[in-house]
Formats: sequence, structure tokens, C-alpha cells
Amino acid sequence: MQKLLLVFIFIVTGTLLFAQKMAPCCAPATQQFAALADDKDFIMSHDVPLPFIYRSANGADITFKAAEGTDAHGWMVKAAKPTDYYMFVIHEYWGLNDYIKQESEKLSNDLGVNVIALDLYDNKVATTPEDAGKLMQAVKPERAMAIIKGAFMYAGSKAKVFTIGWCFGGGWSLQTAIIGGSQVKGCIMYYGMPEKDVNKLKALHCDVIGFFGNQDKWITPQVVDEFKTNMKAADKKVTTYEYDADHAFANPSSAHNNKEAAANAYAKTLAFVKERMK
Repeated sequence: MQKLLLVFIFIVTGTLLFAQKMAPCCAPATQQFAALADDKDFIMSHDVPLPFIYRSANGADITFKAAEGTDAHGWMVKAAKPTDYYMFVIHEYWGLNDYIKQESEKLSNDLGVNVIALDLYDNKVATTPEDAGKLMQAVKPERAMAIIKGAFMYAGSKAKVFTIGWCFGGGWSLQTAIIGGSQVKGCIMYYGMPEKDVNKLKALHCDVIGFFGNQDKWITPQVVDEFKTNMKAADKKVTTYEYDADHAFANPSSAHNNKEAAANAYAKTLAFVKERMK
């Protein structure tokens, strides 16, 4: 009887351990990406951002109500001329830092759109790779979605929205496009974790453009190929560009920054948006 009990305990324990090990692959896309912070190689691949202070001409912090009624933080640049077009910017691994603010204002100036950089870290910015990993893993999907929905309410029902994000924000750019429904006119994602649930992808109302690095050890070419397959199954259009570059190739504060690839991707981003603003 004791032997049978020991065998039973062994089987149950093994099953639980196996389930825990396999859980990340079955988790939502954003949580799969957050789980990468458990990988020391992933943490160490993110160099500490170079010191940088951005003095904006037109950008300012904003507070708006998240969907559940609490305050949410963002940073907004209004277009020089009134427009219903908006770009929702989702920050990368480090949070809504001055690099993201600089990029937000550049997008606003180059496209003539209002830009809201959403803060999914709730006023926290990381200065070390370890802290960035902790902040990323602390993001609760329910909170992030409430912030995103609040941003749509803040922009208003007439807003025509594009979404863009890098790394952590790349995956959330796609999620924002799904959440925004018919208000979203285009989604741009840089080396973020794609959504794998075909049924969720079917909720998209816009085209997607994605930029990835063939040397990326996490958002690998295989992950990108699977995304293209899933988008085809969902009957949605995605255009991807794969560069001979590593993760974070568009980040000017990263040692992996590839200026040529970043410039090419940015030019394609502008063209993608302008074509859908006609």
C-alpha cells in the first residue's frame, strides 16, 4: 500500500511540475514575453540606457482615467494643426523614459498627428536591466488593458488611432490594436511577442507591419513565421521586415542599435501610416 501511495505522489508531483514548466507556452502573448525576464541572458542583453535628458518643445505629462476609474499616466504631444489622427506609443522594456518621449515627439512632427505615449509601468522607469525585468513582470494584463481602454476614451470616439511599440511595447502595440477595434487604422510593432491566438487576431480591424531582427534569440525568425501563418489563418494582413540585426536594433541607447536598419524601418513606418491617412 505504501508503494502505491509513493507511486501516486510521484505521478502527481511530476504532472504538476510538468504543467508549471509548460505554462509559459500556453500563457497570453504579453505574459510569454514578460516571462523572458526569468532568462539571465535576456536580462544581460539589455544594456543600461545611456544618460539622456530630453527637453520637449510641445510634449507634456497627462493624467487620464483608466477604464476601471483609477488615474493613468501618459505623455502627450499635440499636432501643430488640429487632427483626429492619433498615434498611441507603447514604451519598451525600460518604461516611459526620455528616449520614448523623444521618439513620440518625432513621430508627431513627422506625421502631423497627436501622440500619446502610454505608461504601462504606472510612473516607474527602470535604470538597470534587473529592475526593468521586475517592472515588466509586475504589469498585470488587466491593468494594462484598463489603461489602454482609458486612452481610447481620452482621445474620444472620433479619434483615428495608430499603434506603435518596441520590445515589451511591440507586443502591447498589437494588443492595443486588437482592443481598439475599428478605431485603429494601423499597427506597428518592433520585435515584440506576437499574439498566437487566431481568434484574437480575427478581432483586428487594421493591417499590421512588423520589424524584426534575424539575430534575435527570443523573437526568433520562427516566431515571426508562426505569426505570419496565424495572421493568414485569421484572414488579416501583416507585412514583416527581417533585418540582419539583433533585438533592440532600433533603440539608440542599446549596444545592439543598428542605425541603418532603424532608419529603414522608420521610413517604412512613416510610409505605412501616411498611406492610411489618405
